[in-house]
Amino acid sequence: MTRIILVRHGHVPGIEPERFRGNVNLDLTARGLLEAQLTAQRIARYWQPAIVYTSPRQRCIDTGRFIAERCAVASQVLEGMTDLDYGAWQESTHAEIRQAYPDAYQRWRKYPDLIRFPGGDSLQQLSARVADALRLIVANHPRQSVVVVGHDSSCRALLLLALGLPLGAYWRITQHPCGLSEILVGEDDMVVLRVNDTAHIDGIANSPAPGLP
Repeated sequence: MTRIILVRHGHVPGIEPERFRGNVNLDLTARGLLEAQLTAQRIARYWQPAIVYTSPRQRCIDTGRFIAERCAVASQVLEGMTDLDYGAWQESTHAEIRQAYPDAYQRWRKYPDLIRFPGGDSLQQLSARVADALRLIVANHPRQSVVVVGHDSSCRALLLLALGLPLGAYWRITQHPCGLSEILVGEDDMVVLRVNDTAHIDGIANSPAPGLP
């Protein structure tokens, strides 16, 4: 049985107010750096991962680096966990898109499985990439624990697969920065043990993020 500890990257610019970040490379904020360090501490304490896989985006690589160093394992980029490509909407705020394209934005919020971003991805494309990533992880790491660092979108897509839910249920799952989810993948079943667990970072939202040793 493969154990997947799924982590969304730490806090970055563009979360408040929310932007369509997608393939833009962003550095972690001071808060995000602290979240990543606290997440690394928790994973090192409770799990013994064999490897850390990350999306190719810098915010995931940096979050994964803290975890890999703390757990003394390698970190490797996994293309399938990259963010949605928001195409022409990328870097715009949600408020800007809601005002400029009210019908399309409402469709995204109400029927996320029925939209393809102009010049970008659909949820079906994202789900296919994530499914390929999952197959690779399970094939290469039977009976091991693996950390996977992704985005709000790719983490949601992986959890939808694990829960057997349709893509239309996309908004029913919340993924906070550095929220932890845990999935067990056996020969004939997947079990989700936790979703978006943020106990390790509770209380730091308004902290000055002084850093940890």
